[in-house]
Amino acid sequence: MDHNRRPVVLVGVVQRRAASVVGGAAAFAEAFGAELVCAHVDVGHYLIEALPDGSLVSLPVDPGLLEEGGDEEARFPSALRQDIEQELHDRGIPWSTRMLTGEPARALSALASKLDAAMIVVGTREPGLRGSIQEFLTGSVAVHLAHHQHRPVVVIPLTPAPETRQPWESTD
Repeated sequence: MDHNRRPVVLVGVVQRRAASVVGGAAAFAEAFGAELVCAHVDVGHYLIEALPDGSLVSLPVDPGLLEEGGDEEARFPSALRQDIEQELHDRGIPWSTRMLTGEPARALSALASKLDAAMIVVGTREPGLRGSIQEFLTGSVAVHLAHHQHRPVVVIPLTPAPETRQPWESTD
C-alpha cells in the first residue's frame, strides 16, 4: 500500500438499496480517513479490456443491446448517482463512482485489488422471492467475496430482523 495516499473503502451499490449501504460505508471511510469508491456492476455486460486510463471496454451479454460509445461515467446510472450524492452530501469525505461489468463478486474483488482497498462493503440481498432466486442462481456476493480474497468484507443488513428475546435469555 502506498502510505502517501488515502486508504480506500470500496462499496458495491445497486439501485433501490444504495442509501443504507453507502451510509454504512461512509461511516467506515470517515473513521479511517479514507476515500469512498462506490462501484456499480452491470451484469448485462462483460468485460473485454481494462484500458490504462481506468476506462472499460465491454460488450452486452445480449448482442441486441449494443451501445454506441459511452464511457463508464456516462453509463453509471444517473438515479443511482443522485442517491449517492444525496446520502454523502454533508459527509465531507472524498468519493467517486466506478462502473464495472460482469459477475459482481469478481468485478468488486478485481477493483479492490487494483485500488488496494482497505475493505469491501456490500449490502445483504434483496428481500423476497426475487432476491432469493437471484442468490440461488448466482450465489451470495458477500459469501463469494469473503471466501475468494483477503480483504475484510463488511455486510450491511438492509432489512434487519427486529431484536427479540431468545428463548434461552432470562427475562430479568
